[in-house]
Amino acid sequence: MKRRTRLYLSAKQRADIWDRWQRGESMSSIGRLFERESSSIYPLLQLSGGIRPPTRTRSRVALSLSEREEISRGVASQQSMRCMARRLKRSPSTISRELQRNGGYDGYRAAPSEQAAWD
Repeated sequence: MKRRTRLYLSAKQRADIWDRWQRGESMSSIGRLFERESSSIYPLLQLSGGIRPPTRTRSRVALSLSEREEISRGVASQQSMRCMARRLKRSPSTISRELQRNGGYDGYRAAPSEQAAWD
């Protein structure tokens, strides 16, 4: 049996699949449009019972891009986590977890951290 590599769908492709599914197109016809078998479309639809899941929104308590940029500036100027937390009016543990999750003091960058938060 030939082993196939996994093909990931972009957010735009997933949205297009849901639009077509809601219009009543079959999994086979959707799969043909994306040059895939219907068996690769089924898991996407099956996860939520064939009902489009709500769009993801950011929690109001999550770090914003501007806060991540402030952390990045603080790291570059070698400030302590407590100093950054005080300036952002956040808990020091929030800053600590953000740094640990995204490369530490040596490798922290705001943009990749923001992208990782959405993935």
